Amino acid sequence: MIFGKFFRAFRAQLNKVANLFFEADPIAVMQLEVDQATERLKEGRKGLDIYRGLVETVARQVANGKANSSQLESQIKAHLKAGNRDVAGQLALQLQKTQTELAANEQQLQMHEQAYQNNLLKIQQANKDILKVREKIQKYHAELKMSAAEAEIAQLSESFDMNVTTNFGEIESVIQRQIDQNRGRARVAADMSSRGIEQIKAQESAEKAMAEDLLSKYEVQLGLKSPETAPVAEGAKNLGPAIDVKRGG
Repeated sequence: MIFGKFFRAFRAQLNKVANLFFEADPIAVMQLEVDQATERLKEGRKGLDIYRGLVETVARQVANGKANSSQLESQIKAHLKAGNRDVAGQLALQLQKTQTELAANEQQLQMHEQAYQNNLLKIQQANKDILKVREKIQKYHAELKMSAAEAEIAQLSESFDMNVTTNFGEIESVIQRQIDQNRGRARVAADMSSRGIEQIKAQESAEKAMAEDLLSKYEVQLGLKSPETAPVAEGAKNLGPAIDVKRGG
C-alpha cells in the first residue's frame, strides 16, 4: 500500500513535469507525435508491401490451379473419347484434388485481398490525416507567432502610455521641468545682460565728445581751423545765452 502511494505520487510528479514541457512548446510536442506516426506509417507501408507479395503468391497459385483444372478436364474428355477409362479415372482424381486446392486458394485469395484492401485504405487514410495534421501544425505555428507578436505589441503600447501615472509620464514631466528651468535661466541671463547698457552708451558718447573737443583744439593749434570755426563744446552750449556787453553798457 505504501509503495502504491509512492508510485502514484511519483507518477503524478512525472505527469506534472510532462505537462510543463507540453505547455512550454505544444507545437514541438505535436510535431513529435506526427513524426512518430509517420514512422509507424512507414513501417506499415513496408508490411503492406510484404503482405501484397503474399497475396500475389496466392493469386498465382489460383491462376495455376485454374489452368491445371482446365488442362485435366481436356485430358479426361480426350481419354474418354479414346476409350481409356482407367487413365481418365486417374486424371479425374487429380482434377478433384486440384479443384479442392483451387477452392481453398480462391477462398484464401479473397480473404487476403480483402484484408489487403482494408489495410491499404487505412494507410491511405492515415497518410491523409498526417498531411492534415502537418498543415494544422504549420497553421498553429503561424498563429502562435502572430498572437505572440500581437501580445508583444499590445504590451509595448501599454508601456508607451504617456499618462502621468506611468514611468513615461513621470519622465516626460521631468523633461518638461528641465526645459522650463533652462528657459528660465536663459531669460534671467538675457535680463542681466541688458542692465548697464544705457550707462555704457552714455559713457561712450561722453568719451566721443571729449575726443572731438581735443581734436578741434589740436586742429586750431596746427592752423587747420580758425577758432571761429571750431565747434562749441557741449558744456558751453549748456551755459545759456551770451550777454551782449556793448548793448548792456
